[in-house]
Amino acid sequence: MNLNKLFETQRILDIRIEKEHPRGEGEYRLSKKILSLLVELAECANEWRGFKFWSTNQNPNTAKPVTTFYGSRNGETTNPLLEEYVDCLHFILSIGLELEFEYIVECIRIPQENTTDAFLDLFEAISILDMDRTPFDYDLVFDRFIVLGEMLGFTWEQIEQAYYDKNAINHTRQDTGY
Repeated sequence: MNLNKLFETQRILDIRIEKEHPRGEGEYRLSKKILSLLVELAECANEWRGFKFWSTNQNPNTAKPVTTFYGSRNGETTNPLLEEYVDCLHFILSIGLELEFEYIVECIRIPQENTTDAFLDLFEAISILDMDRTPFDYDLVFDRFIVLGEMLGFTWEQIEQAYYDKNAINHTRQDTGY
């Protein structure tokens, strides 16, 4: 995974968003980015479904038909779980840029017993980052994020491609006033 390229790609999008949606007086956007990351992580967990002990369907949502205004598109599918995971990556990179942590010192990759614990550990790491905002805490978020991705079965090639695909969509959204 080329982190430098990911950070640079995210920087271009962040600069564009900042230009087209400037901060209001006294607006502290970092808190909004952290909340956005938590929301996206919850959406990712929702697509994973493994925590839904009350449901007979605990299988991850990994294939959904691509639809347009005119209906489905030639049997194409998309992976909602991967899309939500990559939405988290956008905010993790953006937070790193905001904090001027554009590198990862060390990813320890502390394994988890199960995916539920991986989600909970990442939620906790993000909450700690919101309070402390140190390079170590940022690295911890990134580490927990990588572990979660591995537990969800994603390769870094899949993640990178999905990130760049979603980045293009995010630029299109800016073009259309999303």
